[in-house]
Amino acid sequence: MALTAKGRATRQRIIEGTSAHLRSDNPGTVTLDDIKAITGTSKGQLFHYFPGGKEELLLAAARFEAARVITDQQPHIDALTSWSAWARWREALVARYRAQGPRCPLASLMDQVGTTPGAAEVASTLLAEWEGLIHRGITAMQAQGLIGPAFDADRAAAAFIAGIQGGVQVLRSTGDSSHLEAVVDLLIDYLKSQEPQRS
Repeated sequence: MALTAKGRATRQRIIEGTSAHLRSDNPGTVTLDDIKAITGTSKGQLFHYFPGGKEELLLAAARFEAARVITDQQPHIDALTSWSAWARWREALVARYRAQGPRCPLASLMDQVGTTPGAAEVASTLLAEWEGLIHRGITAMQAQGLIGPAFDADRAAAAFIAGIQGGVQVLRSTGDSSHLEAVVDLLIDYLKSQEPQRS
């Protein structure tokens, strides 16, 4: 469906309004009536922009929230070329999840889209992009001689993603970011330990 600029803006406003609702204190299960009230649209407009109904809209909102995960780490995650840059990324990452606290709009959306076709792809695409950016940072450090050339960047990038996801799950359960901070700090320290010894 080709949309005008105004139509694209309206569709995006509906997506962002839905996502904002999921960031509220107690969003519960989102209904089309909720979305109509939040975004000031009619049911006809909702089905015009999202012919697949609520599932299509929630999937679009999940993609939007997934993109925000990476955007909120910018510009730092795109520039992991020094230890100070890794420290800045660490601060941006932790700040993002501290601000989010126990509420995770992406997780809430994924819970609600369930087995909808495309739902698993949202998560897998996000994690692959995130891991790829960290991998790129590690190889950039190797190219500068700050990490040894034999170091396994693939495994390290995978460990970062697994550690971050585990820390976020603990944060969602307890509201405490210390586990997330600990795993990221330990992994960065491990990277630093791979710096070749200067003779």
